[in-house]
Amino acid sequence: ILSIRAKKHDKKSINYLTTDAIKLILEQPDISTRVGRRNLALLALMYDCGARVTEMIDLTPTSIRLEYPSIVKLVGKGRKARIVPLQQEQTVFLKKYMEENHLLEPQATQYPLFSNTRNEKFTRAGITYILKTYADQARKINPLIIPNSISCHVTRHSKAMHLLQAGV
Repeated sequence: ILSIRAKKHDKKSINYLTTDAIKLILEQPDISTRVGRRNLALLALMYDCGARVTEMIDLTPTSIRLEYPSIVKLVGKGRKARIVPLQQEQTVFLKKYMEENHLLEPQATQYPLFSNTRNEKFTRAGITYILKTYADQARKINPLIIPNSISCHVTRHSKAMHLLQAGV
């Protein structure tokens, strides 16, 4: 059995967005509305920490430390936890979002960090819908940098590629 060679196949290239594409998508939410501010906080945090969709769904206010150095604790596949540092701009915006939604109060510790209009935990489809909505809006502005098909995992790949390009 060991002498049988594995079948060779082409590896798919990893899809990712440029920094300009990410910026364009993050400029789309209407921050004059509560939902727009929530969506911007959600998408910016998902990109900033390179989180999987399920990691974003499972976040609670206790997963975030806003004091310097700001971090988020993500629990991913296999219940493995990882600590990710947050950028200062992200922390300021996230703190405003949490204050607006009363997520810094002691009784809110186990509420979901991001919830839908019915105050329930988001689903994978809900977060994907939000990303695709803003990607469609961004595509109308610059169709060359936003691909036709986009998924939440693309933001994770994008963060990884941007870190790699920055020499991290």
